[in-house]
Amino acid sequence: MEPFGIALTTLALFVSFGFMVGVLFGFFGMGGSFLVTPALLVMGYPARVAVGSGMAFVFGTAVIATLKHHDLGQVDYKLGGLMIVGTSAGIEVGRIGVFYLEDLGLASGVIGVTYVVLLGAIGVFVTRNALKNDGSDSSGGGHHDAADDEIDPDAIPDIAKKIQSYRVPPMMTIAGGIQVSLWMVLGVAFATGLLSGFLGVGGGFIRMPAMFYLIGVPVPVAVGTDLFEIVFSGGIGSFLYGMEGGVDLSIVAPLLAGSALGARIGSAATSIVNEDDIKVYFGLMLLGGSIAVAFQQAGDYFAVEIFNTVGFALILLSAFMVSGAVIYSTVTEMRAQAHASVPSAD
Repeated sequence: MEPFGIALTTLALFVSFGFMVGVLFGFFGMGGSFLVTPALLVMGYPARVAVGSGMAFVFGTAVIATLKHHDLGQVDYKLGGLMIVGTSAGIEVGRIGVFYLEDLGLASGVIGVTYVVLLGAIGVFVTRNALKNDGSDSSGGGHHDAADDEIDPDAIPDIAKKIQSYRVPPMMTIAGGIQVSLWMVLGVAFATGLLSGFLGVGGGFIRMPAMFYLIGVPVPVAVGTDLFEIVFSGGIGSFLYGMEGGVDLSIVAPLLAGSALGARIGSAATSIVNEDDIKVYFGLMLLGGSIAVAFQQAGDYFAVEIFNTVGFALILLSAFMVSGAVIYSTVTEMRAQAHASVPSAD
């Protein structure tokens, strides 16, 4: 019996993987396509199918997660709408690049190396900054009116303060009363759109930290706004790849079946878990993905099959451990809040 035309074991793997990635998607505002795409490459799918199916998965999961973040008031629609403009142009440029490299027979290698460099660099940066600020006062998570709250200037990263000081018109006001140049927003959007089209990712693993570190958007709002933007970038990207036969529904359907629940859980967790914990988990997640793809690339280059197997196992382990940590932190925080709300007996 082979539902969707794939073996039951593979189907179960995709559903389970989709659930884990869904938790990560909803919690971090980044797709997990940065895990899905290299996993599909390791499993032997062609580059355009791995990228296109990853993009389609991003689109479906983003819709689910964005609805939950909307309920929590963690979406800045004005910022998201402006970023869509820059992202759309970037996706098309990235997509053209993938097909060009595929014709040269270089797509899988270039995409893999780019993953390793970007995931590793951003992972180290985010983790180091989150651990450095671990001792500072921070709130226990997002708030239902997070998009409307005024931001404490001390909570804005120094890099963002520096960028905000360059007042290149036109200026715009975003979440928390932050004023930033429109050109900065469009620049971040185009760069992440380029990554979306080239790597088959929603771009969240760079856009979410970029919104926080470069623009100064609060983490929960950055996550929700990023997901709102991914709905459009993922939709555009999956449509373009689908027109070229790059979307395999037998892959996308079971992944989405698992992510439907996971994305709701992850989204709800952002209003409960401490913001510093979100950043630490995010950084560790990227580092795990970088190491996994590095093994896969080494396996391809040296023709050592065991490296590919190790890389695939590390991808699954990374998703499992970080999604498990998110769920554990959420449950722990909910219990602590429940105990604090119960008056002690005299």
